[in-house]
Amino acid sequence: MGKLDGKVAIVTGGGTGIGRSTALMLAAEGAHVVVAGRRKPPLEAVVAEIEKTGGRAVAREADVAKPVQGRALAEWVVKELGHVDILVNNAGHSSKARNARWVGQEDWDAVIAVNLTGVYALTQAVLPSMIGRGGGAIVTVGSYAALRPGLIGGAPYGAAKAGVLNFMGHLHTVLRDKGIRATTVMPAEVDTPILSNRPLPPDAAARATMMQPEDVAAAILLCVTLPERTVVEEIVLSPTRTRDQSRDLQVARDLGAPPDGK
Repeated sequence: MGKLDGKVAIVTGGGTGIGRSTALMLAAEGAHVVVAGRRKPPLEAVVAEIEKTGGRAVAREADVAKPVQGRALAEWVVKELGHVDILVNNAGHSSKARNARWVGQEDWDAVIAVNLTGVYALTQAVLPSMIGRGGGAIVTVGSYAALRPGLIGGAPYGAAKAGVLNFMGHLHTVLRDKGIRATTVMPAEVDTPILSNRPLPPDAAARATMMQPEDVAAAILLCVTLPERTVVEEIVLSPTRTRDQSRDLQVARDLGAPPDGK
């Protein structure tokens, strides 16, 4: 018997990184996991991993940057699987330019669309199912950048993650008496594919200092497997050891600047 037997879970950004690890852990505890994301091949690979160990999962393509697709994902899950008990908002996107002086409008809009608007649309769409069944767990993967804004996370990403922290706090305040458990998990540096979009992609030595996707997934699993009488509102995770980020900051400060730097 798993702790999540009979539960239906949606994990966005489920094909790689934190999403993949979370999907595997939820399935291992008995949840029927909808592994959602933009690209079908990695989603299907995760589903195959889950099914190989006797778990249940299904891949579903959805780009949460487009609210209509996020809402359609929720509708499909309720129609096909009956309900939604757990939502893990994990899909993320960052801009190459990090300095507020040099971030273009297109990049700003794209980051906000995935990390904030997409969370709002999909979360809103699953709430009727959860409230109708007496409750549910919503975990959003935020970022340490929400608490410590700067060049590492970048202006649009930090703003989006600060916004989603507030949004999840709103859910907690307003819907806790409906049985909704809303949690924000805020990790610092994690060795995931999104790092490839940094102004200075970290090398192997830098990545060795970071948390791994399964570390964050373990925190998510804790939140959704605690007794329903208990909610973890916020978790901040960071690597135990620090690293020298001076070169990262230097590159991020200047990337996107015009040739004259003005």
